[in-house]
Amino acid sequence: MHPSRPLVLTTLAASLLWLSGCDGNAANGAAASSADGGTQASAETQADDGATPGDAIEGLPFASSAVATFDEPWAIGFLPDGNVLITEKRGVLKHVTLPGGEVREISGAPEVGYGGQGGLGDVKPHPQFAQNGIVYLSYAEDGEGGRGAAVTRARLDLDAGALQDASVIWRQVPKVSGNGHYGHRIAFDGDGMLWISSGDRQKFDPAQDMQSSMGKMLRLNDDGSVPDDNPFAGKGEVASQVWSLGHRNPLGIAFDAQGRLWNSEMGPAGGDELNLVKRGANYGYPIVSNGDHYDGRPIPDHDTRPEFEKPAITWTPVISPSSLMFYSGTLFPEWTGNAFIGGLSGQTLVRVEIDGESAREVERFAMGGRIRDVAQGPDGALYVIEDGKGGRLIRLTPREG
Repeated sequence: MHPSRPLVLTTLAASLLWLSGCDGNAANGAAASSADGGTQASAETQADDGATPGDAIEGLPFASSAVATFDEPWAIGFLPDGNVLITEKRGVLKHVTLPGGEVREISGAPEVGYGGQGGLGDVKPHPQFAQNGIVYLSYAEDGEGGRGAAVTRARLDLDAGALQDASVIWRQVPKVSGNGHYGHRIAFDGDGMLWISSGDRQKFDPAQDMQSSMGKMLRLNDDGSVPDDNPFAGKGEVASQVWSLGHRNPLGIAFDAQGRLWNSEMGPAGGDELNLVKRGANYGYPIVSNGDHYDGRPIPDHDTRPEFEKPAITWTPVISPSSLMFYSGTLFPEWTGNAFIGGLSGQTLVRVEIDGESAREVERFAMGGRIRDVAQGPDGALYVIEDGKGGRLIRLTPREG
């Protein structure tokens, strides 16, 4: 096992560190993972079904208020009017009116391949949503060969409470067996380009295969077509989509104030990562990692192969990073430009300072439950959503006094 990095923790967080070995993607003495990731899938999803959200959040530097509860929520997508969309893994999209917390279901969500880590995933409005009403949904999709991630684009009719004119604009290639490592976070950059994180589906080698979209960061036009200035444009239908490769399970993607893309991704047994994602770069998985295989076999560190990009931060013990955002609001001015990462097994919210291409964890907030997503609301508050049945959408604001 690789040595642990030093951590800066809030008062309650230290008592939760042992949890990083008990669920999420932590090593737990499991037998050797098979070629299809079967044991690995079990280790990483054992707490997904029936996970219990925390009952209270105490000892934090902010006030918290629960807005609403959901059944296995996965993503937070704020609309320009300040209201929010929430996805639930079983294939349900919900609209929440803020600040009151009134919840209604939106019809027309895509049919999903539910199970393990699969189901309805991310939700993001188009950058011009106020003009075109378009939203994007990612999800696990059944098909020939098994399952794979997909992204649908649809028009949200709020008056009718329905998605309309839906069309699939991207599919992970190829579909394979298993229910893990879809990735499928989505984001837009300042130019309106669509970015998708595509996990390795626990198949390892496809992360280095340019004929597979697994284990990659992808850059597309907003209609799903491929930009002609992508780094591998003209090198094949799949390769043309690729911005970077050698990723494992990138569950968080976000742009900083400079417009640079970062991702957070789960390592194997150890070695969770925060990466500055560079054009055409190879991040090395499964050839290198700062974690080990689940059966204890070592994986060479990034330091042994300088041709691969190194993470800005690695975590051992793991935090099981589920999500990523950069803060730009006014409620917490001292945190402007900081990254926030949701932790599943760590049951934490991790604050990271960025300095050029370097990053360091500076604080860890013990949230008392597995954090599936974190987002900044139009009001400048932080919003987190808990994993599992009964997961709460929680608003975080400065604590008075």
